[in-house]
Amino acid sequence: MTVIVTDTGFAPDGFNGEFVALDEAQDGATALDLPSDTDPASLSGRLEGVETIRVDFPSFADGRGFTIARQLRLMGFAGRLRAKGHVIADQYAMARRAGFDEVEISDELAQRQPEDQWQFRADWKSHDYQARLRG
Repeated sequence: MTVIVTDTGFAPDGFNGEFVALDEAQDGATALDLPSDTDPASLSGRLEGVETIRVDFPSFADGRGFTIARQLRLMGFAGRLRAKGHVIADQYAMARRAGFDEVEISDELAQRQPEDQWQFRADWKSHDYQARLRG
């Protein structure tokens, strides 16, 4: 079982589709699963019709997913973008600023890092140190 984290807290997974691994995706796939070593440029010209992309985080120390999210948004992807795996509460604001809409975590992680720890970071727009430094 998984838990979805959004700015409002924990929620059940409302996604009813099926994620398709990038290397198995055919034309017409609407939900893609991307490994953390994906080169976003390889998706150029393949994003039309894709509604949801889920990016894997194999370790909380692996930040490549943040770069993937940012690049996808810069490429014009406007659909749902989900981080999956080993994202911790302390990284939630960074995930949102990179372009993710939500984070998918395991029940085990949700028990170790309860909802209040995630909600503490949900006001990610106000707690942006870079914006404060720029004035």
